[in-house]
Amino acid sequence: QVQLVESGGGLVQAGDSLRLSCAASGRTFNSYTMGWFRQAPGKEREFVAGISWNGARTFSADSLKGRFTISRDNAKNTVYLQMNSLKPEDTAVYYCAAGPTIAGVRARYDYWGQGTQVTVSS
Repeated sequence: QVQLVESGGGLVQAGDSLRLSCAASGRTFNSYTMGWFRQAPGKEREFVAGISWNGARTFSADSLKGRFTISRDNAKNTVYLQMNSLKPEDTAVYYCAAGPTIAGVRARYDYWGQGTQVTVSS
């Protein structure tokens, strides 16, 4: 069992940067693949980025490559999402998730946080 709590969201202007954090509880954090997803109003939840249990493999949605970077610190039971050059279309609730294998599909993740709101003004 893993409990996930996101933080770091807020209101920023276009072009700004923001770093989201996701703190996990549970002894087995470092055995899980971690992912970030986002959901904008009226839209489906979409994959943002994923990272393997040891951080050796990462991958991101093609549309976000070069702006968003995922990382993790297993000593702190925390995964991060660094977001640069933010755009109004990045406005969404951002969720972190934990699963057994690296994947870009929502159904492959077993545990979810409550989400943190990111709003980007133009």
